[in-house]
Amino acid sequence: MAASLSRDLIFLILQFLDEEKFKETLHTLEQESALFFNFKYFEEQVLNGNWDEAERYLLGFTRFDENRFSMKTFFELRKQKYLEALDKLDRASAVDILLKDLRVFSSFNQDLFKEFTQLITLDNFRFFCRENDSLSNYRDTNTARAIMMVELKRLIDGNPALRDKTEFPNLRVSRLRSLVYQSLNWQHSLCENPVQNPELGSLFVDHNCRNSRDLSQMSASSQFVAPNPRLEGFHPIGGATGLPFHPQPPSLQTPITTWMPNSSNILRPVLPGGVNYSGLTYPGAMAKGLGGTDEMCRLRMAGIPDKVIPSAVCPTQSHNSAVLQTHDLPKTVIRTLTLWSNPTSMDFHPIHQMLLLVGTSLGDVSLWDVRSIERLFARNFQVWDIGASSMTLKATLVKDPSISVRRILWNSKGSLFGVAYSKNMIQLYSYHDTNDIRPHLEIEAHVGSVNDLAFCNPTTKLCLLTCGDDKTIKLWDATTGVRVCNFEGHDSAVYSVCPHYKENIHFLFSTSVDGKIKAWLYDTLSSRVDFDAPGRSCTTMTYSADGTRLFSCGTNKGGESHIVEWNEKEGTIKRSYQGLHKHSLVAIQFDMTKNQFLAAGHDHSIKFWDMDNVNLLTSTDAEGGLPASPRVRFNKDGTLLAVTANDNKIKVLATVNGQRLMHQMKNGEVRTFEDVKPKLTKALVPPKTWKFTEINEASQFRSLRLATSIRIEKILRLMYTSTGSGILALASNAIHLFWKWPRNDLNPSGKATTKVAPQVVQPTPGAVMINDLTDSIAGEAVPCFALSKNDSYLMSASGGKVSLFNMLTFKIMTSCMSPPPAATSLAFHPIDNNTIAVGTDDNSIHIYNVRTDEISHRLSGHSKKVTGLAFSHVQNLLISSGEDAQIIRWNSNTWEKENNTFLQIPERRTPRTNPAKSDIFLQFHQDHAHFLVAHESQIAIYETSKLQCVKQWTVGEFMAPISHATFSSNCQLIYTSFIDGVILIFSTSNLQLQCQINPSAYLGSSTARGSGLYPFVIAANPQDPNQFALGLTDGGVQVIEPLESEGKWGVPSPAENGSSNTMTSCISIG
Repeated sequence: MAASLSRDLIFLILQFLDEEKFKETLHTLEQESALFFNFKYFEEQVLNGNWDEAERYLLGFTRFDENRFSMKTFFELRKQKYLEALDKLDRASAVDILLKDLRVFSSFNQDLFKEFTQLITLDNFRFFCRENDSLSNYRDTNTARAIMMVELKRLIDGNPALRDKTEFPNLRVSRLRSLVYQSLNWQHSLCENPVQNPELGSLFVDHNCRNSRDLSQMSASSQFVAPNPRLEGFHPIGGATGLPFHPQPPSLQTPITTWMPNSSNILRPVLPGGVNYSGLTYPGAMAKGLGGTDEMCRLRMAGIPDKVIPSAVCPTQSHNSAVLQTHDLPKTVIRTLTLWSNPTSMDFHPIHQMLLLVGTSLGDVSLWDVRSIERLFARNFQVWDIGASSMTLKATLVKDPSISVRRILWNSKGSLFGVAYSKNMIQLYSYHDTNDIRPHLEIEAHVGSVNDLAFCNPTTKLCLLTCGDDKTIKLWDATTGVRVCNFEGHDSAVYSVCPHYKENIHFLFSTSVDGKIKAWLYDTLSSRVDFDAPGRSCTTMTYSADGTRLFSCGTNKGGESHIVEWNEKEGTIKRSYQGLHKHSLVAIQFDMTKNQFLAAGHDHSIKFWDMDNVNLLTSTDAEGGLPASPRVRFNKDGTLLAVTANDNKIKVLATVNGQRLMHQMKNGEVRTFEDVKPKLTKALVPPKTWKFTEINEASQFRSLRLATSIRIEKILRLMYTSTGSGILALASNAIHLFWKWPRNDLNPSGKATTKVAPQVVQPTPGAVMINDLTDSIAGEAVPCFALSKNDSYLMSASGGKVSLFNMLTFKIMTSCMSPPPAATSLAFHPIDNNTIAVGTDDNSIHIYNVRTDEISHRLSGHSKKVTGLAFSHVQNLLISSGEDAQIIRWNSNTWEKENNTFLQIPERRTPRTNPAKSDIFLQFHQDHAHFLVAHESQIAIYETSKLQCVKQWTVGEFMAPISHATFSSNCQLIYTSFIDGVILIFSTSNLQLQCQINPSAYLGSSTARGSGLYPFVIAANPQDPNQFALGLTDGGVQVIEPLESEGKWGVPSPAENGSSNTMTSCISIG
């Protein structure tokens, strides 16, 4: 018993030290007590290279020879320390580490110790690491440490000496303080002559009330309030400061007016729900927080008995309008928008209220005109400056590139909007008009998901608040992106933020997923109020439009939902709205309008309340098709309501006035939303006549033909490296060419550009990568190649054996699969570089393992040769295409066939004037829910799950066949080349032509169509969505990008109508 209490006391002290920021003492006690292994602290030391401190801390919990997990952990630390010394060419330190730290492991593995000894003699350590499999993870210091931490985490989780010490007990905040307060209150209750206003002198001796004649000497600031009229309890230690407000223990629930400085009405702390013990209430004994009294509003004041007011009969506040009519609510569906993925956040423009901003589950951002159902702007998620990103973010995106929008929001003027993503990032865009939306700021705001953002003006500058899974809230300068301050104190992920101001005092509320609500002032950075949300629910808070009333809405882990209004002056729930009886699997969302109505998505419908009446006013199912908890968003004037629906749709509901306005605007009358009186506005004007851009002259774009001294023939395959700094080509004579852009003053980024000519890479003079041509049949061989995900290895074939090249040395590491059958397509597995899918001319697909040099599976399903392969690591599948016009989906875990379909190839009315390949090529969209199919007759977008064609563009009767097509890096464009030399650039969203580049522009005016010179293959830069490269039939490679003044290829066409271009049928657009 005593040992258990001592253990508990140590945990309480650890919590106290952490809250008081005594970090050094905290970690010393962790190590000396060996009760709690602080993995976060250990990780910080390792990532910062503090090897001695990391090992010292670890020794407090385990010896290196205690078990195999401990031994491996110490070995990994010392090995990394040794390798970094070698990387810095600090041989003296390396020798010292080898003899003092690593020698102890020689008795367990003498050969390994010898290998480490030999490393000291190396002159080029980095090059050796790239060539050595066991050290290939050592690319740079930060990356190597991050990779090592993954292994250390696995070892610690499996170590019996550590795995039970990595979780801290679930304690209430400031538990030790609460116990002290309880003790003081108990001592006070035993005083012979207890006074009403006790004074705390010291904790070193037991409390004893002073003589009553000394009470006059006590300052007013030392008075305390407790719920019992006979005796008073104690404030927190140090609470009597004489300031307008006092720091409160977390369980004390304080009215807003108490903690706002210079407030005209200072109230005393309120202790709702305290447990009464012999007429005494102490804060540590609270059973529930604010709002946790089961549909009751509970208020306890000094000297006044408990007063309990049922929420259903709380006094109401009269509204300006005498009668509320349901026709003031938006209940009629007038528009339906169809997106490519599930909408997760929406916001109407605060001024141009027909404009709806939408973020989706795949990270897409789009702007819609709900009047015309036109998508005016669209962006897929892309890190704007990957070079400036942290290793944590890079590792996260490599491990799982999927990302979603958590919140999207306009600022009050509509000049900026912010996007919060599920992985670390926020991005700000500046809005000038619907045709001029520009990237403004990119901030790596949090570790993990950024759950909410909000604009505010606590200073003279516009600022941005963010919160995230790392339990912090951060304030950013919205102009420069500089972090202004941090707010720390939540014990769980912060779910939402709500900034506000009253009487020129700026403050904010924050909520966390554990049901806690905190209030903060910007000048103190510590929470002033800490209480529980109703039902400990995951909650959002917001003020009414006039800023006078505070509401919250949330759902707890049990599925119970609560919408309440708060009484700010008393710090209690004013009313709790009814009608949310059915449990929800996800947190419900709500919104409000006109200082009059509340709306929430619940039980496959939209429910409405009058703010002054707790009973449900009305509801609508929006003609059906709503999810269980749809998201809702009003426009500023409440005439429109956007509601998320099933099948990636958004329904827009309108009031009677909203319908009238929509009709008038459709007829050319542009109205404001303040009333229905005809007022002109400059915001929404009739769209200009649109026409795609046609390029005929070299002066209309930038281009660069890549030089080489090696004689090559027609370019048959072409690709960029994943970094966008190099281009790899395969010619018809089986020779590979590799160009790489240098990093210099003219090109500091080292990325592909037309401003600087790249260099032909040859590790040694005359070194060339050439495919095997043995047994290759001239004229029938189908060349193919694939790069590994880190650009280290190239798998390639030209009708003979499949060769695996080392991209650093150009040497063949291995060869396999001598024909027949001959390889016709290749694809690296996206996760395992040792697994390669090989399509062949015998209609099968071979799954080949490089490490074991074995074919593990042979997939049969095509009736003609396989022409295309594409992996999806998100969907865990492989898509294949063949000359039989068949597309097959395979499970990449079991290699079983899951589904198939056939490409519909239209009959040509006139014969081709120039023969072209009839292969089918495949490429996944970045959402992995769709993929591109390119054939000489068409380009088409298919849905991955059902293999259904959702969009299609077919070659016209008198057009030349397509030679190749590819997505741009952000998948918003499709670059398509034709055998007459024409290049067409389509918008992915609707397959509308956006730009046409005629061959005279890039091949020269003397080159006529039909001359046989054309792009056989086209490749898109993976880092620049507006740059692509052409592999020409004369052996040339040409890089093309728009003028710097333009920055893009033409102007997007009017976006697709959400109801006409459906996702369920294949529509021929060409």
